[in-house]
Amino acid sequence: GWVAMLQHYFVTALVPADKKQIYQYYTNALANDIYLVGAITPARTITAASKGQIEEHIYIGPKIIKKLEKIAEGLELTVDYGVLWFIAKPLFGVLSKLHDYTNNWGWSIILVTILLKLIFFPLSAAGYKSMANMRRVQPRMLSIKERYKEDKAKLNQAMMQIYKEEKINPLGGCFPILVQIPVFIALYWVLLESVEMRQASFALWLQDLSSPDPYFVLPLVMGITMFIQQKLNPAPMDPVQAKVMQVLPVAFTVFFAFFPSGLVLYWVVNNILSIAQQWQITRS
Repeated sequence: GWVAMLQHYFVTALVPADKKQIYQYYTNALANDIYLVGAITPARTITAASKGQIEEHIYIGPKIIKKLEKIAEGLELTVDYGVLWFIAKPLFGVLSKLHDYTNNWGWSIILVTILLKLIFFPLSAAGYKSMANMRRVQPRMLSIKERYKEDKAKLNQAMMQIYKEEKINPLGGCFPILVQIPVFIALYWVLLESVEMRQASFALWLQDLSSPDPYFVLPLVMGITMFIQQKLNPAPMDPVQAKVMQVLPVAFTVFFAFFPSGLVLYWVVNNILSIAQQWQITRS
């Protein structure tokens, strides 16, 4: 085993040199918010007039997975990708391979986003088709809502009749998005946890993909793309829900202003590709 203290991008780990011996690991909370971790080594006797050597290993440095894997079994788990690690690890592998060719983490993020879009293209297309059909029949839906506003049972019946006639699944736009969410969350943790993003420059003013955009350009672009996406979608029939949806791009712009620029770069590219796909499907 091993014992370690973690920071965001760095780890200090004590790794026993002798894998066959049993070590006793301990943690201790001292006064004034000082914490201690360590290992008690097995007892060893060195007789008089003889020599002995006691060897222990310590690693102090960045959480680079390739290095940590070689030092001790499981030490790479100090890079915590959360519950979706089984998706995050392959994503980081692809990101690293792309970096070998581009030598730029920003371009690697863009290429990974494009690859994910291509993989999920059929699912996204199904969702956007459903939303486009909903947008097409929305005037009829509003008319029915006005006609049966006092009778909920007849309203639901009339709406279901339209869905049946037009062969529309009202939840058709949700399912494809739900399937993609775990992958997007996994990529979020990869970009947030990977020390490779620390002080990694992309282009122009973006000189550290692990830090927020200093001029808030990417968050603003992200907010604009999110607003355009909303305009391509059918507006909610509930006026309160419609107002909430209008506020979302502004709220997300504020949130993303404090997120790492590498993560915002991913969302911007993803939104632009989604807009292009959605616009093409809505038009056709």
